[in-house]
Amino acid sequence: MPLPLYLLALAVFAMGTSEFMLAGLVPDLASDLDVSVGTAGTLTSAFAVGMIVGAPLMAALARNRTGRTSLAGFVLVFSAAHAVGALTTSFPVLFATRVIAALANAGFLAVALTAAAALVPPDKKGRALAVLLSGTAVATIAGVPAGSVLGTLLGWQATFWAVAVLCLPAALGILLGIPARSAGEDAVDGPSLRSELARLRSPRLLLVMLLGALVNAATFASFTFLAPVVTGIAGLDKLWISVVLVLFGAGSFVGVTLAGRLSDRRPGPVVAACGPPLLLGWPLTAVLAREPAALLVLVFVQGALSFALGSTLITRVLYEAAGAPTMAGSYATAALNVGAAAGPLVAATTLGSPAGELGPLWASGCLVLTALCLALRSRGLLAPGRRGEALR
Repeated sequence: MPLPLYLLALAVFAMGTSEFMLAGLVPDLASDLDVSVGTAGTLTSAFAVGMIVGAPLMAALARNRTGRTSLAGFVLVFSAAHAVGALTTSFPVLFATRVIAALANAGFLAVALTAAAALVPPDKKGRALAVLLSGTAVATIAGVPAGSVLGTLLGWQATFWAVAVLCLPAALGILLGIPARSAGEDAVDGPSLRSELARLRSPRLLLVMLLGALVNAATFASFTFLAPVVTGIAGLDKLWISVVLVLFGAGSFVGVTLAGRLSDRRPGPVVAACGPPLLLGWPLTAVLAREPAALLVLVFVQGALSFALGSTLITRVLYEAAGAPTMAGSYATAALNVGAAAGPLVAATTLGSPAGELGPLWASGCLVLTALCLALRSRGLLAPGRRGEALR
């Protein structure tokens, strides 16, 4: 894989740390800003909503701009939003900074996904996506747990400052390592923006976007509220939150790495192998959450299965959107973040149910079940094709 791809992954690491870090900070953040845990959890949804709106908007605005400059600019805006977030004592202001950061992240990821696919041969999109998403996986292994420890020791603001600083070398790496070419170079000789947007009428594209969104919703529904499960249900010390996040991240890295080698040519076996155990894993985690050893093992397994299945479906989005060379990345980003926005909202509604803190785990199981039922009922739309090649 080319070096510029790894430089993009470095920026994804910084942004992934921010996107996932709230899972370890929600209880303290809620207490400090005098809001409920469920309300604090909406910061994850705010971030995701910003990315949903920002992905197509920013990708369209960046079509005719220099890719290197656009990517670096998005990273610097992201950094500034975190600096403001670290300084505020107002939940509404913090909420707003999450939306702004999300818009910058959306713009970056939409352009980066398209750029990553352009850096490799057409049949290597899955592997390129795996490298890019490995930045997110490494963030959950190293960045997020480190942020959780930092937040526990010095307060959640310190974690925000760390992300702001981490973005600076990522921006420098992009400026030095990414070729000075137009992000919309394909737009000059390629299809018009209207034509690219028309790809959204494709049933195959919409289906894989929906499936990817549902699987990611399941992931975020539980991941956002893991901290209360660890300290409340399992009865572990707060520092164990970092251990759980490391295990989830390690699993996600294994899952996205293995799936990246198969998702281009053999996506069907990945879906068949990962879907059913992922479905069973979430309720099993809820049942065994009071057993710390079982909880730790299941968190690793669910991280691996979630990212293996999710990254495979998002790779299919890039294939199905092949006729939209400058907007394909935004469609994949939107699919990811529709799920990231919906998941915590669905999970938050279960916290007041009889299931209590275990509600998000049961919600995740229901979301995966919905995805698998849709995939089963829509096998005709998922049949092989030159662009889709298939969930076969």
